[in-house]
Amino acid sequence: MSGARAGHLAMLLFSLLVAGSFPLGAMAANEITPAALNAVRFWIATGIIGTAALATTGLPRSAAAAPWRYILLAGFFITYFVLMFTGLKTAAPVSAAAVFTLTPILTAGFGYLLLGQVLTGRIALALIIGGLGALWVIFRADFQAILRFQVGPGEAIYFWGCVSHAVYTPLVRKLNRGEPAIVFTFGMLLAGSVMLTAWAWGDLMATDWAALPWIVWITILYTAVFASAVTFTLLQFSTLRLPSSKVMAYTYLVPSWVIVWELALGRTAPPVMILAGLVLTVVALVMLLRE
Repeated sequence: MSGARAGHLAMLLFSLLVAGSFPLGAMAANEITPAALNAVRFWIATGIIGTAALATTGLPRSAAAAPWRYILLAGFFITYFVLMFTGLKTAAPVSAAAVFTLTPILTAGFGYLLLGQVLTGRIALALIIGGLGALWVIFRADFQAILRFQVGPGEAIYFWGCVSHAVYTPLVRKLNRGEPAIVFTFGMLLAGSVMLTAWAWGDLMATDWAALPWIVWITILYTAVFASAVTFTLLQFSTLRLPSSKVMAYTYLVPSWVIVWELALGRTAPPVMILAGLVLTVVALVMLLRE
């Protein structure tokens, strides 16, 4: 198998695993506070990535230089996840996944501001088409809601989380000083775990962990292992084999995968009119994958 084909298969699996966070998160969001859930999930992911770093590159002392970098990055990263689970208290998983597909165009904007990165015309057009498809889903195919800019509270909350994620992505490149990616990620996750624990201490102490429903533990383990550690590995694997625009393209598959997850979990499919927005996101994917 060629390196490029392996990269595409890895990103296909990446988008499927990321998509699983949305329906599972929606099922668990009202059972535990977002901060407490993410604090536990971050410590698990930190342990996995830290072990992987020790087994591969090791943890060089130079990586501990300027620890403020990890704290700053972690601030944006944990904000994304806490707002995601807060938004999923009311937002439908497909709608939340559509909000997520706005991240590439937001990232492109912050990439220009922070790194001076300029998009080609084709990539910019693909991002606009994908963004329009996402908006169609977010506003539930309702022209009047679009005209009034009437968006659900959960989607609005999660949007600001996606803005935080969009800042985080180019900031990683700007602040990295040559550390291996897995070591740099470990530093960020460790800082995020400490920050989340301090933030959520009251919630962590007040939570009756033994009485939590099984869906909470499934969501914590799934997001820590598959939607964090495994997706990080897949992303690193693919970025070494594919251009960044092609890696970014797979974001647009997430809403479609969410529908597959929803059907597998016994939920109903969204209305046909909403599916039209998902078609536009797939068009954006095809445009970004073209040579």
